[in-house]
Amino acid sequence: MFATSHKISLAALLFGTLSATLPGASLASHRWGNYHWARTSNPFTLKLGNNLSGAWKSDPRQPNQSYLGTASSDWSMSSVLDTTIVTSITDPSSCKPTSGRVEVCNADYGNNGWLGIAQIWARGSHITQGVTKMNDTYFNTQSYNTPAWRQMVLCQEIGHTLGLDHQDENFYNPNLGTCMDYTSNPSGLPSNEHPNAHDYVQLETIYGNHLDKTGTVNQSVNQAAPALPEAANAARQLGTAQWGKLIKSTNQGRTERYELDLGDGHKLFTFVIWAD
Repeated sequence: MFATSHKISLAALLFGTLSATLPGASLASHRWGNYHWARTSNPFTLKLGNNLSGAWKSDPRQPNQSYLGTASSDWSMSSVLDTTIVTSITDPSSCKPTSGRVEVCNADYGNNGWLGIAQIWARGSHITQGVTKMNDTYFNTQSYNTPAWRQMVLCQEIGHTLGLDHQDENFYNPNLGTCMDYTSNPSGLPSNEHPNAHDYVQLETIYGNHLDKTGTVNQSVNQAAPALPEAANAARQLGTAQWGKLIKSTNQGRTERYELDLGDGHKLFTFVIWAD
């Protein structure tokens, strides 16, 4: 977590880092709908459940730092939110969600075609819980077993759970220098392993314009969480055949989003990165 003095302000981004980071790039909105975590003040803190193991625990380029640690620090640079890493409370093979937080998992999920997914449960416009899954079946192959691929995918999946979509979805366009940009070469140049200035501006747009009367962010593991309908509880074990309807497909189907209506105003959204 970063102190307030180290956070990136909107003014600094607009008049400094932003123009340098994104020369000639479009600054269109890349939020997805109006979905966001409900909170009563800014900056708010979102817990990331650490369920990572094996090669995900340490980046060989900086052995004392984990990929999740880097991503958490990166997203905490936002002026409107912090992320903090907490102890695992779920089995990564199922990666069941916990109300009010995001569970971050890796496992050998099998030859199902997806490299990484982010899933967000929402009621109305408010995100209530989320999970991210990194599929070791593919990350253990030569194509994806690199620090750059691991960092980009982990960073991007967490970004989806904050309410962000992609800045660009063409794998073959020049890198924009953000993990919210799809690429065939995450190491760059520039590197697509971290958020960029436009991501922080977008988070300010999402969270800076209003506050909510109540929150969906669970500040304590022992805090009672709002009950979900039975359909939402059942959806915790969803597989690829049960993500609901395809609502967005780009880059020849390599990036997709699904929506499942769970009833009583609840929906499940699944963001998918398909492996080659």
